[in-house]
Amino acid sequence: QVQLVESGGGLVQPGGSLRLSCAAHGFGLDTYAVGWFRQAPGKEREGVSCINSRSRNLRTYYAESVKDRFTISRAGDTAYLQMNSLKPEDTAVYYCAVDWALCDTNWPDGTDFGSWGQGTQVTVSS
Repeated sequence: QVQLVESGGGLVQPGGSLRLSCAAHGFGLDTYAVGWFRQAPGKEREGVSCINSRSRNLRTYYAESVKDRFTISRAGDTAYLQMNSLKPEDTAVYYCAVDWALCDTNWPDGTDFGSWGQGTQVTVSS
């Protein structure tokens, strides 16, 4: 069965850190770009970060709201999102998904992505 499985979410205080994982099952992740997205209650889904495949130089992209706080990476069939200096507004369900090789210019809207995972809840609260 082809699927992505996210993990690593939880409750953290403002200023804290979490590392999310996105593991591919049933297919290899190498040839795909991987995107992280989030959706907070009552809000639209937004693109958080994206990383190209190795053949496309592993270039990374970030939403302005998370730049310099979040770091996307990948190793084998797993992608990661290291989240530091977390803020209450980072609270959301975080999803990963894949696109073919490259994070296109429209990556933040997620429309070209598939194989969405089930999501992992991140709650930032004191």
